[in-house]
Amino acid sequence: MASPTFAPYISFPGTADEAFRHYADVFGGELQISHYGAFPTEGFPFQPPQDAVAHAELHGGRITLTGGDAVGPDQPEVSSDVYSFLIGLETTAEAHALIDALVSGGGRVAMPFALAPWGDHYGQVTDRFGVLWAFVVPGEHGPAAAGADGSSAETA
Repeated sequence: MASPTFAPYISFPGTADEAFRHYADVFGGELQISHYGAFPTEGFPFQPPQDAVAHAELHGGRITLTGGDAVGPDQPEVSSDVYSFLIGLETTAEAHALIDALVSGGGRVAMPFALAPWGDHYGQVTDRFGVLWAFVVPGEHGPAAAGADGSSAETA
């Protein structure tokens, strides 16, 4: 049996090609993009634009992400405060590099990356496509490194 996987899927309003190329530049990894024009679409319940992204996958680097272009008259809003993609890193330098890359690529800081009350470094960036990215670097002390009683935190 294959191992289970989890990969967020984002439906973009016609900007999937640009977004995934940007994410590959920022996060690294292997990018695969398929456009509707690359295969027959007769029999589809809709007529997609030939240059629209049918499916994109970014594997490796820091993330695994999938998505494509939404097709139809009502394009979705990508921007929302009800979700974020959390990326855990080993050093604050790694986090600052990713934050800087997203901001220099047209994003904006939603929450400054700083030492949080719970002992980790944490911050958020909304990229130019409206996706909210959160970054965390575990602290040496505090809940991320030890349990409430000071013992090592356990995972299930």
